[in-house]
Amino acid sequence: MNASTQQTGKTSTAPLNGAEVLLRVLVEQGVEVIFGYPGGAVLPIYDALFKQDHIRHVLVRHEQAAVHAAEAYARSTGKVGVVLVTSGPGATNAVTGLVDALMDSIPLICLCGQVPTALIGNDAFQEADTTGITRPATKHNYLVRRGQDLAPIVREAFEVAAGGRPGPVLIDLPKDISVGNAPLPAPGEGRLHRPYRPNLDADGEAIRQTIAAMKRAKRPLLYTGGGVINAGPKAAEGLRELARRTNFPVTSTLMGLGAFPTTDRQFLGMLGMHGSYEANLATHGCDLLIALGSRFDDRVTGRVDAFSPNSFKVHADIDPSQINKIIRVDVPLVGDVGRTIEALLAAWDGEGQDLSPWWAQIEGWRALDSFGFVQDQAPSAIIRPQYAIRRLYEATQALGRDTFVSTEVGQHQMWAAQHFQFDKPNRWLTSGGLGTMGYGLPAAVGAQVAHPDALVIDIAGEASTLMNIQELGTMAQYRLPVKLFILNNRYMGMVRQWQELLHGSRYSQSYSEALPDFIRLAEAFHGKGLRATCVGELDGVIDEMLRHNGPVVADICVAQDENCFPMIPSGAPHNEMLLGPDQESNAARITQEGMMLV
Repeated sequence: MNASTQQTGKTSTAPLNGAEVLLRVLVEQGVEVIFGYPGGAVLPIYDALFKQDHIRHVLVRHEQAAVHAAEAYARSTGKVGVVLVTSGPGATNAVTGLVDALMDSIPLICLCGQVPTALIGNDAFQEADTTGITRPATKHNYLVRRGQDLAPIVREAFEVAAGGRPGPVLIDLPKDISVGNAPLPAPGEGRLHRPYRPNLDADGEAIRQTIAAMKRAKRPLLYTGGGVINAGPKAAEGLRELARRTNFPVTSTLMGLGAFPTTDRQFLGMLGMHGSYEANLATHGCDLLIALGSRFDDRVTGRVDAFSPNSFKVHADIDPSQINKIIRVDVPLVGDVGRTIEALLAAWDGEGQDLSPWWAQIEGWRALDSFGFVQDQAPSAIIRPQYAIRRLYEATQALGRDTFVSTEVGQHQMWAAQHFQFDKPNRWLTSGGLGTMGYGLPAAVGAQVAHPDALVIDIAGEASTLMNIQELGTMAQYRLPVKLFILNNRYMGMVRQWQELLHGSRYSQSYSEALPDFIRLAEAFHGKGLRATCVGELDGVIDEMLRHNGPVVADICVAQDENCFPMIPSGAPHNEMLLGPDQESNAARITQEGMMLV
């Protein structure tokens, strides 16, 4: 018999099978929740789950949804999310979520069943080359071939997923590994590879160069990204202190919202394609750009050769491969962004340039109110989507509850980023890099599981909602009081907008002609359905939705022809923005190259 070390550190002579070893290591790593869907190749693991009470399993209705739920669980808690899927189609269904997590730097472990090792490569039933398929979709992946390697691989996987720039790690588990006996060595024993130790502290000389640039800057800007949130609450606190002590303005990427309070005077709003006028003009006109935990995504930079053309650029990132990958910078700060901010705070002595002329220019840009809109207040008036989100935000503020917001992908996502305010990190859950329609509903499930007493809202479009609508069943089974707030314009809104601007208003296959009755659909899934068709009904629906102690689907019928502004035409620089519908004709200046970037 193999001796197996128990979690208590004591030695037992009772053998453990691989599934039991797996669960013990997961408990050791602090795992409390697994999102998954069973199948033949993982039945031994599900049997082991049945016989323990340390880890909760949440049964989703689709493997893609399991990964999105785990992503939101991870992003809202700072922990590593865990997914369990079976072999073959279970694994391939998870790939979209894995790529989503990879692009947005979300720490995940995906435990995937596999056919027995003797059948690998034989086209066995429900076999797929999972490690081959997911190699470009993950930060790292493993195929466990020996029981003695199982525990060390799982421990190492958690290090890799959470260390450095976070990301998803997949462990492919042949069924014979789960069934057969396996040892459970003490932590640190049986390691297969050298420890994963990314550089955490930026070079001291680079810190000094950055401080010197900060002191001479007359038009500085802090450009922050999702890396600040990934670095933990202390990093967000450090960012707020750095902004306060320097009086530098702050802008954020889509993924970074909440790291700095969006209601703060120093916050200029989100930058990029649908960012604020003041944020984009400040990015274009600054003389010092300090990028903190951001990767210069194409939706942020616009035309690369015209991005912040006259600024001295500093880039702080834990991933050295991101430095100079898209934008050439003057000073690289390779290290954990939270520790980099701490180092900048320690080196800053409070002396800097007079920034009042810069702030006066920014206030002039801000006065244009680029997120402004006109809402007819007649009770029978059509609801503007921006107004619906503003009223939703105001209602949540009146409640005073801790609120988490997920989104799907499209116009509603951009309007939510513009009009819902986030003063704390980890409350904004959205798909940035991959732009995955269907993300928001399972993400709301994951956030609600992680925060059972919080208010969780998925701000959605009707087209994206239907991508993973089956997760209403998960909400019903676990009595998760998620609020699904659908901005229903009957179109794939962002597709329609680009067809209007670039393709002569030829709305090819972007109109949904057979939408379900969302009220009856909610009721079919044991939830509550509500609908607002005009301004006079909106506040009442929002109030009833927020007061109901259970799942709600709110169908908010909004203007069908509303476009999302402001907007940088694809391929244009930051200082060439379209501020509203009266400038739509200017979209004609989008180049052929720009059209390819949509």
